[in-house]
Amino acid sequence: MVKAQNRWSLQKCVTYATENSLAIKQSIAQIRNAELTLKQNQLSRLPNLNAGVSGGYQFGRTIDPTTNSFALEGIGFNSYSLNTGIQVFGGGIIKHNILRSKYELEAGKLEAEATENNLGLQVAAAYLNVLLADEQLVIAKTRLLQSQNQLNQINRFIEVGARPINERYDFEAALALDQQALIEAENFLIRSNLILRQFLLIPDGTPFDIEKPEIKVPEDVDVDGISANELFIGAVDILPQVKAAEKRLQAANIGILQAKANLLPTLSLFASLRSNFSNQARTITGFDVTKVKQNVFINNIPVALEIEQNVPTFAKKEYFDQVRENFGQSLGLQLNIPIYNNRQVKINIERAKLGVISNEVAKEQARQQLRTEIEQTLTAVRASQRTLQAANLSLKAATAAFENAQKRYELGAINSLELNTARTNMERAKSDRIRSRFQHLFNLKQVDFYQGKPITLD
Repeated sequence: MVKAQNRWSLQKCVTYATENSLAIKQSIAQIRNAELTLKQNQLSRLPNLNAGVSGGYQFGRTIDPTTNSFALEGIGFNSYSLNTGIQVFGGGIIKHNILRSKYELEAGKLEAEATENNLGLQVAAAYLNVLLADEQLVIAKTRLLQSQNQLNQINRFIEVGARPINERYDFEAALALDQQALIEAENFLIRSNLILRQFLLIPDGTPFDIEKPEIKVPEDVDVDGISANELFIGAVDILPQVKAAEKRLQAANIGILQAKANLLPTLSLFASLRSNFSNQARTITGFDVTKVKQNVFINNIPVALEIEQNVPTFAKKEYFDQVRENFGQSLGLQLNIPIYNNRQVKINIERAKLGVISNEVAKEQARQQLRTEIEQTLTAVRASQRTLQAANLSLKAATAAFENAQKRYELGAINSLELNTARTNMERAKSDRIRSRFQHLFNLKQVDFYQGKPITLD
């Protein structure tokens, strides 16, 4: 909640907007995703390890998993496995994945910083607009009070016959115009406050007021001596937008290496442990001696003989005995050699090269955009300085003209219309000077921004 008793400084507004901006929150989420991608690629260097357990029941003519022999009865089975594998050589794909994800993470952080910077400039402009609107409202109230006092004064002069009655109409008209100007100033302040609130995501109706520091506008800065090219060179090293484009270009170049790595063979090492169980497995527990009758022929005469045979006796093999006896291991290498894959790899290489071209253009666009902004800012600050100097001279002349008109009016040398015209010109000159001061201040702050200085009103 925004507390009514707390006035908001420019720094507090910028900080609050940064902490609550949806665009910046989205950037933070993207950065976190890039961090996870980097971590995932780094961990891909480690071997994998997976365990498996299965169990079931087989019907009909099946193969006993413990004996590999056919059986006609139902068989209950259970098996265990533990598998591991690691890539020994993959054409450098893991290294390239890690390097690219590092560049993309750095680019994401720089882009988030650029978003913060742009938001800070927008909040500063909105903050200065509120201060400008507040000063214009003060001037409008002062003008209205002066008009009311002048109307009261002329009414007294008319009552005693010192002035003609028709002069009242001039002052009433001036009062009506000043009332209109006051309403317009109030509306401008409301709109300016609304824009600042929207940047801060503060709901309408929530108590909100900003600090109103004494604004000092340096008018003697040698803005003509600032070189656009030198300012641009310094800004490239300071500001994040061009750096972010460079990181994206580096990541795109790694993308070519990633695509080419798929042309190379891969070599993997694997190993496994396994065992199984069958409810039909039997073990020999002993032998029974039985006599078997058998006919043999001696001199073509059948003779019945009894032959003793040892017949084994079976019992179901215990579960853990089977698991122990069926325990097996394997270790091996797997080599995959790409021969023909429907030209997918070459297409991906071409696509990666196009990505590099696209990012080169994006980088140049970022540089040109920055140069354009700097040139426009320098043009604006030079123009605003001249405008402010002219506004100072205009106010000085208009003030002198109004003071002279007031003396001449008191002597009866001019009428009320001429006096009101002189006063209107002076008040207009005051408003123009205020606007010129704030515009020049904001332009100077933009120059400070491109020089890497923080935006403050100190």
